[in-house]
Amino acid sequence: MSGETGIEEYIAGGGRLSAPENAPPRYRGEIMRLIATFVDSEMAGAAGFADAINFAPGLAERIHAARIVLEKFTHARMALSLMASFGANTDRYVDQHPWSARLGRDAELGTRRQPGDMRLNVFHYPLSGWDDAVTMNTLMGSATVVQLGELAECSYQPLCDVMADVVPTEERHAELGRAGLERLLERGADRATIQASVDYWHPRVAETFGRLDSDRFGMYRRLGLRRRDNDALHAEWRIRCDRILAELGLATPGPVVGKPS
Repeated sequence: MSGETGIEEYIAGGGRLSAPENAPPRYRGEIMRLIATFVDSEMAGAAGFADAINFAPGLAERIHAARIVLEKFTHARMALSLMASFGANTDRYVDQHPWSARLGRDAELGTRRQPGDMRLNVFHYPLSGWDDAVTMNTLMGSATVVQLGELAECSYQPLCDVMADVVPTEERHAELGRAGLERLLERGADRATIQASVDYWHPRVAETFGRLDSDRFGMYRRLGLRRRDNDALHAEWRIRCDRILAELGLATPGPVVGKPS
């Protein structure tokens, strides 16, 4: 196995790479890009959610929120060890970006990645209170499970091994969000306010799946880094969200022109 053609043939036959030295330059670049997006999103997500801990109405909710923050930072550290094996200077990584920084609530970023860190755009938007944080966690938690499920079966075995630990924990985070949202509604939270949060976050989470006509997918599939395209992943997430929202008596927002439907 040598070069780009050789690696694609090896992967097409079911092979997986086990170390950085087995990876040709393009593969190294793309796997680092995927890992960096995951690390930066976990760092930014944890930093933003940390601010919501004190919004929580009770001690149990604060403990759950603090655990989510701890586990997301832990996930980032696990993935950073993979970046270090590729030669990245991870000692400076934590202080490289203001992870808790957010844009205005009315910002409209779409799928255009912002300059600087590699976080998903949804983590550039601010939370506006506990109800809003729980709603966002419910919707984005479901998206995270779908998106990381792809990485758990990619052609780079060390990343698969990390995701084997990460995905079950992220599934628990998503379920904590759903259960927290249900408790809020049962305890008399204003349904219109919750629905407004759903309407705000749903299209922004949808945009984390990227352009549905992305031209990168073909390359990712040849390199064994993705199996399903953005449209298929978005459709799975939409089914999950439709079910959760229906069970809670909340409405799924309609599609916005120019955005995933």
